[in-house]
Amino acid sequence: MAHRVFRVASGVVTGFFHETAFYGSDDDFLALVVPFLEDGLRAGEAVVAACAERNTGLLRGALGRDITYLPGADQYSRPSESIATYRALFAEGTEGGARGMRVVGDVPHPGMGASWDWWARYEAAVNRAYAEFPVWGLCPYDTRTTPAEVLDDVVRTHPNIAAAPGRHEANPGFREGPARARQVADPLEQGPPLVDLVDVTARAARDAVSAAVAGTALSEDGVLDVVYAASEMVSNGLTHGVAPVRFRVWADSSRVVVAVTDQGPGPADPVVGLMPTTDTRTAGLGLWILHRTCDYVSMGRDADGFTVRASVAGQT
Repeated sequence: MAHRVFRVASGVVTGFFHETAFYGSDDDFLALVVPFLEDGLRAGEAVVAACAERNTGLLRGALGRDITYLPGADQYSRPSESIATYRALFAEGTEGGARGMRVVGDVPHPGMGASWDWWARYEAAVNRAYAEFPVWGLCPYDTRTTPAEVLDDVVRTHPNIAAAPGRHEANPGFREGPARARQVADPLEQGPPLVDLVDVTARAARDAVSAAVAGTALSEDGVLDVVYAASEMVSNGLTHGVAPVRFRVWADSSRVVVAVTDQGPGPADPVVGLMPTTDTRTAGLGLWILHRTCDYVSMGRDADGFTVRASVAGQT
């Protein structure tokens, strides 16, 4: 299907226009976002807001008409889920004849109580994941609550920036490729691992993690998820990484963390794990399933090597 065309201030644009903006008050948020959405309505575009509860309330009070509101907590539960849901929404809109679409969304970060690593990868991945759609996506970040290192990643991953209300500019801080992968150890890793093996087989990893989680509050589905995660992570390390491959497991009564470390550079593709792939030469399909089932997945490299971590929580 040919790309539809929509307009921004700088001219005609096809494909995904990925923009960020920064604000420091509720008034600043409305000054940035309301004109953006109103311009879309006037242009006959489909307009979507997927914001946190507070910002949704602000927008409903200022607009409230002809806008599709998506619960931010649902839309941004996991990066892989967000991409799948948005791609379905964008396809439905463009195939239904929308002249273009505008979306504003609050991407989770530590200031909102969320881990950042996989959302940093999301912000880099969507430049390609949504490239086929005529969508203008605005990702506003609240400088009152967003950590400085997150703001650095935001600048790096957005090709465009709203420097002020109505001013849409190319972002000089944008860098192609994946966001900088940081190693973020889980708090459970402060204690000794229950399992610590090197160059273990996938089957042995499944057996080891099954034994380690026997005393936890994980549901049957949770056990299946963490066993699958262990098997897939070890298989990827042995197949795509560089030996030695180290496999570790930590657990308390309510949560399990699995980490696999190898000595390779890790995947260079920013969408690995966030979108499905049928290419059997890559780790993409298995990691995508991992991202859809685990509560959190991080990927990064430090002095110890490249590590994939996954955590699964028990029932509360």
